[in-house]
Amino acid sequence: MTDRARSPSTPLVTLDVGTLRAVIRGEVERALEAQTNGHASNARLAYTEAEAAALIGVRPHVLRDARRRGEVHAKLVGKRYIYTLATLKHFLESDKPRTRKRAR
Repeated sequence: MTDRARSPSTPLVTLDVGTLRAVIRGEVERALEAQTNGHASNARLAYTEAEAAALIGVRPHVLRDARRRGEVHAKLVGKRYIYTLATLKHFLESDKPRTRKRAR
């Protein structure tokens, strides 16, 4: 099959959700380890909400909303919420299903 014969909606790779979740977790874990260089002495103790969101690859409002729903723990320091690496890893590893409120 040539590139021209393949329709734009045909996926190049097909992955089930479980496999994709495992791949994403592995890559995020690798990125977090690379960020800290694998050494606690080089690691920051905590990250601001914007930094933490960038670190795990989401927009800041996504992390904020998860915090407000109680899915991730953050510490309020002054006027800013901060997140530890351990908290971010725990959040990424949790399989708690997300529920949405229905519009009425």
